[in-house]
Amino acid sequence: MIRSVGEFLRLRESTSSDDQARSSTDAADDAVWLAVIEQRPDLRKWVAHNKTVPLSILRLLLDDPDAETRSWVARKRKLYRAMFVALAQDPDERVRFALCANSKVPPDLLRGLESDSSAFVANAASERLAKKAR
Repeated sequence: MIRSVGEFLRLRESTSSDDQARSSTDAADDAVWLAVIEQRPDLRKWVAHNKTVPLSILRLLLDDPDAETRSWVARKRKLYRAMFVALAQDPDERVRFALCANSKVPPDLLRGLESDSSAFVANAASERLAKKAR
């Protein structure tokens, strides 16, 4: 269990692969995640990367000013429909592209992304739909 901002930072910056893995898999209380988000904006993408981070924290990160953080949120399989919809409308193509890689994105949203203004996103959506059809 991650108990503080300092512990999360130590795990992320460690040269130990075990520590780095813990930063991605150990749980933390919402208060710890909120403190990391507030005190260390540079670590927000790593909060989103954590496999145990709750939906309430992911919902906050959905509106993060950093597209890379939102891209990490877009990869999360546990999102609910409103979150998928918001990400499908994200102004940054990297976020929409990351969303296309998520195996839980509803097919109707992928079909909408097939006509995205970015060919990069449109192709990714088409490829994901083709994989789902197999």
